[in-house]
Amino acid sequence: MSINLHSHAFAGNPLRSKTPKSGDPFSPSQALGTLKTRLLDSGHVAASPDFKVLLFRKGRPLASSSEGIWKLGWIGLWDCKELLAKSGVEMVGDSVVYLGSTAEEDVVYWAVDVSGENGLVPELGGRRSSFVELRTLMVATDWADEDAMGQLAIAGHARALLEWHNVSKFCGRCGEKTVPKEAGRRKQCSSDSCGQRIYPRVDPVVIMLVIDQENDRALFSRQSRFVPRMWSCLAGFIEPGESLEEAVRRETWEETGIEVGEVVYHSSQPWPVGPSSIPCQLMVGFFAYAKSLEINVDKEELEDAEWHSREDVKKALVAAEYKKSQITAAAKVEQMCKGVEKGQNLAADFNVESGELAPMFFPGPFAIAHHLISSWAFQDAVGGGQARLKQPSGSFSSL
Repeated sequence: MSINLHSHAFAGNPLRSKTPKSGDPFSPSQALGTLKTRLLDSGHVAASPDFKVLLFRKGRPLASSSEGIWKLGWIGLWDCKELLAKSGVEMVGDSVVYLGSTAEEDVVYWAVDVSGENGLVPELGGRRSSFVELRTLMVATDWADEDAMGQLAIAGHARALLEWHNVSKFCGRCGEKTVPKEAGRRKQCSSDSCGQRIYPRVDPVVIMLVIDQENDRALFSRQSRFVPRMWSCLAGFIEPGESLEEAVRRETWEETGIEVGEVVYHSSQPWPVGPSSIPCQLMVGFFAYAKSLEINVDKEELEDAEWHSREDVKKALVAAEYKKSQITAAAKVEQMCKGVEKGQNLAADFNVESGELAPMFFPGPFAIAHHLISSWAFQDAVGGGQARLKQPSGSFSSL
């Protein structure tokens, strides 16, 4: 059966990113002012709000792991300051990025990039920590665990902001250096004659499951970078002056020669695990109904594309395989945090425990492609039929 999620991976961030309000200690500007004051103090002053910091190195957040469950490696402000000082790094207010606060705690959360300090892997509270690739944490996250999904969303938000800061060091209008403003929520050109304001941007990407209604099948593609047996939905960037629906039709036609008619929105997902040059994408998912069926693959874009029946797709959506992949990735994270001995390999990639490998599989439940495919494949199981796909709800109750 299909896997239920309240929200996609990287969505549902539990931290509130507040708009600036005068006198609010949890607003970005007020919190940053308080943080700078405390960094100048020589003693430890316990006061509200408290501050917690998440270190990143080369896009990887600091994480710890115990019994197969990973957590973000939050560090108290003073521990962070002392830790960086030991490595010869001075923690300053302009180097941190505001992430938000929680409703239950008097805590403000920050992120800081320490990519220049390759040896910075602290041992905190008796537990080893490690800088772990966000994609690895994504696969290792138990998608049924709401807290774990929230941690992943925070890490994704933080990585996107820090990577945006790394690629926006200079003004695109005049070429002068930029400086962070509003606790890292935006940047501004340092030139008085320019003063260009720069905000984080999200690059929209359409991702579509192309459906042949008459023959009850869907179109799947392979790229050369995919691992063996993996297939997924078509996807592509939106061009200037183009609507989402137009992008779906154009990309499908360019890559497979299939003409698309009706395009129906399904859901969207922030995707902060792409290349560092694109800090965050917004995957916008659609069902696209085919008007033609003959495939003509653009070999510069795709390795192959094929129609597959609903029954074949159901067989490929084996939840046990995805669960084992999650457990294997979680074991990798734990080994990384403990420190893998020289010559010792990390946990091997997952395989089906018994029997032959399935002829095909799809991206896991952390990807919107999985839910587009699952929603179509199991539409009869939720009693929706074709009408359900034509009028998808805003929730994931139909997945």
